[in-house]
Amino acid sequence: MLSRRDFLRTTAAVAAASPLLGSLAQAAPVAPIAGSKMKLGLVTYLWGQDWDLKTLITNCEKSGVLGVETRTTHKHGVEPSLSPAQRAEVKKRFDDSPVCFVGPGSNERFCHTDQAALRRAIEATKAFVKLSHDCGGSGVKVKPNDLPGSVPRDKTIEQIGRSLEEVGKYAAELGQEIRLEVHGKCSELPTMAAIMEHVESPAVGVCWNCNGQDLIGDGLVHNFNLVKDRFGETVHVREFNVGEYPYQQLVGLLVDMDYDGWVLLECRTRPADRIAALIEQREIFASMIQKAKAS
Repeated sequence: MLSRRDFLRTTAAVAAASPLLGSLAQAAPVAPIAGSKMKLGLVTYLWGQDWDLKTLITNCEKSGVLGVETRTTHKHGVEPSLSPAQRAEVKKRFDDSPVCFVGPGSNERFCHTDQAALRRAIEATKAFVKLSHDCGGSGVKVKPNDLPGSVPRDKTIEQIGRSLEEVGKYAAELGQEIRLEVHGKCSELPTMAAIMEHVESPAVGVCWNCNGQDLIGDGLVHNFNLVKDRFGETVHVREFNVGEYPYQQLVGLLVDMDYDGWVLLECRTRPADRIAALIEQREIFASMIQKAKAS
């Protein structure tokens, strides 16, 4: 069986031949990687939710934050309802810029007690996967998401895992990844690890989400290690300089594992100048990487 790492290396090699990554290579001098393989990007919540696609790409270019996860229902309009021609236009807009379309952030979840609702979520996820493929993205964010009290915990965990296995197999056929956000009542990392025990597809990865639950029990390092071998190509962070989350320690862990995916800003504040705020976050991120590499 193809390992997840081999799968990602294979799809990355194919993608490297595309004009999109050629544009990214040209943009590398302004990216805040500071010697790391990590890249900083943006989730369109909240800082980009009201930007249309042209504005979103332009503002990412201006800030040097060169990747975007487009959350569903936002003004950019990157949705499964797009026609083939509209999808081609989205892809061209990204291809013509240094900004990478990381993929859509869906709101699909697999904890439904209603099996018809579960089937709709699986099929909707497949539609997002096809959208990502057509628009030049590399994967789709999904949620686990809850543990309904009316169903045994282990049964829900197994159901979520089986659902991920199905959508993961579909995603693999299109060279895409399913990114399971650490979210909802499944946010404790032992729960996420239990879900992933039911998933064999190398096209399914965990999207670390910087929740308070990361710090409970045996702490950040222990919880990080529970799932780090199943990390996907995206990590979600909030503002690096807001709150008490130990971002420097997290960046150190990512550097130590030589993480080569996207660290995506899912910011919660409402700054007056979002481009300046993005630049500030990019600079903080670069400084954290340098500090981690020096320690």
